[in-house]
Amino acid sequence: MDIIFLGGLEIETIIGIYDWERETKQTVVLDIEMAFDIQKAAETDDIQYTLDYKTVSKRIISFVETSQFLLVEKLISEIATIILHEFNVPWVKISLNKKGAIRGASDVGIIIERGEK
Repeated sequence: MDIIFLGGLEIETIIGIYDWERETKQTVVLDIEMAFDIQKAAETDDIQYTLDYKTVSKRIISFVETSQFLLVEKLISEIATIILHEFNVPWVKISLNKKGAIRGASDVGIIIERGEK
């Protein structure tokens, strides 16, 4: 299976359990890998046969910007569900980095895989 990816997608959102986090948008950084068979797109050179990563990114940006979850676990799970169901992707791996969440750590977050590769 082939992999189409988006790396370093930075999005501002309300995320967190503390009062200040419910009032101040924070940046989350997403790295997304999506399994997708690109053979027909490669043979035809036609975008209709591939996974349009611009469309995927616009959908995810719109969703995350308007969401207000308490936990990154909920946010990342919802992102995976959108990609799997709306874009007919059989497998997705997502890394969500909530930079600055822990003093002294440059990166903190969660990585999930859903579906079958």
